[in-house]
Amino acid sequence: MDGVLGRRDETSRLQALLDEAGRSHGGAVVVHGEPGIGKSALLDHVAGSAPGFLVVRASGAEFETELPYSALHQLCVPVLEHVEALPPRHRDALRVAFGLAAGTPDPFLAGAATLGLLLEPDRPLLCLVDDAQWLDRASARALAFVARRVAAERVAVVFAARECPPELAALPRVGIRPLGERDGRALLAREIRAPLDEQVRDRVLAEARGNPLALVELARTAGIGGLAGGYDLPAPAAAERSFRARLTGVSPEVRLLLTVAAAEPVGDPGLLWRAAALLGVEEAAARDVPLVEIGTRVRFVHPLARSAVYRAATESDLRRAHGALARVSDPLDDPDRVAWHRALASVGPDEDVAAALVDSASRARARGGMAAAAAFLERAAALTPEPGPRVDRLLAAAEAKLSAGDFDAAAGLLTSVRPDDPRADLVRGRISFARFRGEDVPTAHLLRAAATLADKEPAEARTTYLDAIEMGIITGGLPTVIDAARTAPPAPGPPRGSDVVLAGMVALADHGHHAAAEFLRPVVADGDDPAWTRWPTLGFLLAIEFWDAEATRAIAARSTASGRGSGSFHLLPIGLAMLATATAHLGDFGAAKEMVSEEEAIAEATGAAPLVYPRLHLAALHGRRAEAEELFARVGPHMSLSVQYATAVLDNGLADYPAALDAARRAVATGDLGLAGLALPELVEAAVRCGRADEARAALATLAERTGAGGQPWGLGIGAYARALVDDDEEDYRRAVALLEAGPMRVWRGRAHLVYGEWLRRQGRRRDARAELRQAHELFAGLGAEAFAARAAGELRATGERARSRTAPTSDALTVQEVHIARLVADGATSKEVAAKLFVSPRTVDAHLRNIFRKLAITSRRRLRDLPAIR
Repeated sequence: MDGVLGRRDETSRLQALLDEAGRSHGGAVVVHGEPGIGKSALLDHVAGSAPGFLVVRASGAEFETELPYSALHQLCVPVLEHVEALPPRHRDALRVAFGLAAGTPDPFLAGAATLGLLLEPDRPLLCLVDDAQWLDRASARALAFVARRVAAERVAVVFAARECPPELAALPRVGIRPLGERDGRALLAREIRAPLDEQVRDRVLAEARGNPLALVELARTAGIGGLAGGYDLPAPAAAERSFRARLTGVSPEVRLLLTVAAAEPVGDPGLLWRAAALLGVEEAAARDVPLVEIGTRVRFVHPLARSAVYRAATESDLRRAHGALARVSDPLDDPDRVAWHRALASVGPDEDVAAALVDSASRARARGGMAAAAAFLERAAALTPEPGPRVDRLLAAAEAKLSAGDFDAAAGLLTSVRPDDPRADLVRGRISFARFRGEDVPTAHLLRAAATLADKEPAEARTTYLDAIEMGIITGGLPTVIDAARTAPPAPGPPRGSDVVLAGMVALADHGHHAAAEFLRPVVADGDDPAWTRWPTLGFLLAIEFWDAEATRAIAARSTASGRGSGSFHLLPIGLAMLATATAHLGDFGAAKEMVSEEEAIAEATGAAPLVYPRLHLAALHGRRAEAEELFARVGPHMSLSVQYATAVLDNGLADYPAALDAARRAVATGDLGLAGLALPELVEAAVRCGRADEARAALATLAERTGAGGQPWGLGIGAYARALVDDDEEDYRRAVALLEAGPMRVWRGRAHLVYGEWLRRQGRRRDARAELRQAHELFAGLGAEAFAARAAGELRATGERARSRTAPTSDALTVQEVHIARLVADGATSKEVAAKLFVSPRTVDAHLRNIFRKLAITSRRRLRDLPAIR
């Protein structure tokens, strides 16, 4: 790959990308550099160097950044004939995203569907995306998704951007440097055939600073306007100034035509000429139009040329151009562009135009374009004559900016809202939480909003206090939030579940678990209460706090179902992580791994950090020290409580009681809702084994308050288990076994049999001990809880009986993702269906299946269905 002057390293890198893609080792790269540095030339060159590849192209447009999926649609047009081959959910997602069907597109399904669509043609694929800095956010997310998932495909993706968009930040980059003096002189000699004065050449080289576009444009305009301007201007500005210089001497009619072309981003010549006719511009004027080519599409010679024309236009001409485009655009097929052009044509406030923009925002939001919705609402606010509706629209714009991830812009919009407006504080609280770094307290904004709302909107004030409570649990500062929540106004009507939860949280802080149970037990037990849709984390932790196994699973399942039903890739990972944790304690490690895999697939697809705590629980319960400690070491300090709890479980399973005692102390000392309570039985057991009777008894008292207040079989069984360890009472051992035998928590059932068997052996009752230890060993071995199983086997040997050798569960040899794929395939899913669920390509699924078959020593999908441990 040669022929691009001075770009040997860059072209070699792109050629290597093409070569690898041809061998099914696809990849993506972002070519970045200042305007005019030669990015588009590199894309053109790589397109010409890809024989046998299907080449699809798209380009971001400065005036299209507000329209969701516009660039993605442009890229996919050449392959849309294959859309029928996609799984139904993916097919529908693309149709909705491209405006071909009604509905709300799922942004990550759109990305997965795009990947599937681009892989349908039976030939290598080259995707070229120019001006990626102007991609609409929805397209950028979808294309980033594709770019991260082509490693096993015959696909190369090349983006060109001035600055790398945040969605593409994780991709490899190729920076384009300015040309050296020798290459600059060669470019001038190649592009400018007319002789150049040596002084002019030197001034061009000096001012262009190695920017190829600036070199060519400055040289072309040197004879027209000299090299006016300072040498201190950066090259892109110099190039744009050069484009402006080429407008010198054109007629007002041609200038107006160019302004219309610059204001109309679609590139539709019919639209251009209809608008021009309204303005009295004849088609004959196109004969002498510089900087633009008008053929089947309207194309400027460079994006900087479009910018130069637009910025050089007078305010009057811009308003006239946008007004004409609004009138000739189709209000049925393209109502949003009509509204946008009307807005830019407006001289002052205009409620009709503002209302049309609000309608456009609603449509954009329905299509997943939160950035577009924010832009429409912000412009609508500026055009709204009445103060009240103007503030409403500013707040809605700030909410949309927040949803789009533009936190600074959202905060900036709030500066135009009165500081004491509680709605603004609600948004400030969410902004602060979203970008929380410790320097600001997110709950402070929410508490201020709640206090302001208390008199006029008591119901909203109470829900805001609950928002602050859940946020305080996650970020810290819960005692301060509870102090404020004590002042909450009374419920204005019959108490809802949320009202009961608020009262219960205050009672928990003031009077303890027994007082709080009166409020919280019924609503926690109702996993379908609407409160847990809005505050799922709070509900899950309260269910653990009161040791309610059924509620723990029900709230997690409700959150997962709600996330799936709404397509929320915020709520679904939370639900999956909670459900995986509950399922692990139920003893179904395979299903828990499947949920972890799905949550991690979503996190990777969305660019979010995965929720690690289900993995920590699984690692602790599996009981493989090296594997668990490697995971614990990788986890950041924000997960230290979960790591301490998991370490306590791991070390108790391995009978390393001093280490378990140290970890359990740390976990319990935090007093955090849910997990600190879950660590109490670990503290009791480790303290007893280490001879710390007083410490064990103190932990037992704290645990008994919680389990007694909850009154649930899981909690009562745990309470009896811990009391038996402390008091050495056989009746408590039997009670623990009976209560946990009747419940779903199989891990704890096994632990009750284990500690009872250990006690019986120490009492010299070997026969009775063998029965309990045998049950514990068989249960743990069947689950894959290796540390506890080994502990039970050791105790059995001490009674004179060797534990029966148990084959490890088939799935233990597989990774979390391989377990998920194996279970899906065993249930009859095709590679394409599995790929759709895990946001990968079918070829990637097939690669995983080959590894699965090798590890399990099988050769077919049908054999997977015959493996009970997989199913």
